[in-house]
Amino acid sequence: MLLEVCIDSAHGAAAAQAGGAQRVELCSALVEGGISPSAGLVKACRAAFSGALMVMVRPRGGDFLFSEEEQQVMLEDIRQAKALGADGVVFGALRADGTVDASATERLWSQAKQLGLDATFHRAFDMTPDLPQALDTLVRLGIPRVLTSGGEPTALQGAGTLAALCTQAAGRIRVLAGGGVAPDMAAELVRLTGVTEIHSAAKRRHASAMTYRRPGMSMCSPHPPKDYEWNTTDADTVRALLNAVKGG
Repeated sequence: MLLEVCIDSAHGAAAAQAGGAQRVELCSALVEGGISPSAGLVKACRAAFSGALMVMVRPRGGDFLFSEEEQQVMLEDIRQAKALGADGVVFGALRADGTVDASATERLWSQAKQLGLDATFHRAFDMTPDLPQALDTLVRLGIPRVLTSGGEPTALQGAGTLAALCTQAAGRIRVLAGGGVAPDMAAELVRLTGVTEIHSAAKRRHASAMTYRRPGMSMCSPHPPKDYEWNTTDADTVRALLNAVKGG
């Protein structure tokens, strides 16, 4: 069995090392499902963790329908991950109809392969309308691994589908089970599905050491992230702000 721990900090990398994890997936903004981490964070985690380091390649939160400009960012992030000592990358791309974007996925995988990197297709897989069909696409593209909960909120809920995906995979792609995996149910998940790799954040709540907390002030958005809606810079709003401050 292989345990992959999802981390978002150098502390997480050190904890994964101390706990004996064989592999980590490094992300930022886990509350949004994970986005690409900074170069400084990749470097710090590489120093703290001696096992396999997989780096998330996702330019923003929200959906997985990526423009040409966003794909260019992802390609550069793959190059940077290699330069910073990563062993692999984690990505996923979908079309507007929810199916796997084979063209974008092949492009990203080709870049990773050329650099000698491992790769995982992440849980964008669980947002597709037909998981067996999506798996066939990934097999055809030669993707080494797919992270999935079986299309359910948690891997245990999706155990039946995970088992079927493992049978369908038949050794052609590794099925990495993730989604709410905790110590009290991990053994049952393995028994029900036959997976040989599991993925977990292995997290606990951390309390801030700040002694001063300004009343009524928060930098956090009051609205939780959404899968199909996110904020982006708007040119008209930029112009309106400039006009306002210029008195125009």
